[in-house]
Amino acid sequence: MDIIELTRELGKAIQADPKFVELQLARQQSDEDQELQDAIGEFNLKRMAISNEAAKPDRNDETMQRLNKEFREVYGKIMANEHMQRYDAAKNEFDALFQRVTGILNLCAEGENPETCDYDAASCGGDCSSCAGCH
Repeated sequence: MDIIELTRELGKAIQADPKFVELQLARQQSDEDQELQDAIGEFNLKRMAISNEAAKPDRNDETMQRLNKEFREVYGKIMANEHMQRYDAAKNEFDALFQRVTGILNLCAEGENPETCDYDAASCGGDCSSCAGCH
């Protein structure tokens, strides 16, 4: 097998992982939750209204405060939704797995031993600009 075929096999394994499966189920439930989708639509409209008001040369601070309050309320409503909470938790779990997989691949590409190298996301501060590499 060449490296591309092996990568495709890795892709299949990732898609078979329970964390990926849970993410897909949580995404589907979120997509099918009309109340959640309506709140997300309202959230996007509030965000656009804030952006539009902020861009005005004669922006009204009271309007901005009202819009920001409404924006936070809609965000709270979204994050309180059980389907969004399930999606958020599943996304965090899958992202951690995927970050570990790509971290190990990066370490291997830098010459680390594929049998023993591992990636610890907890040691990463997330600011790549000051990073000397994941070791």
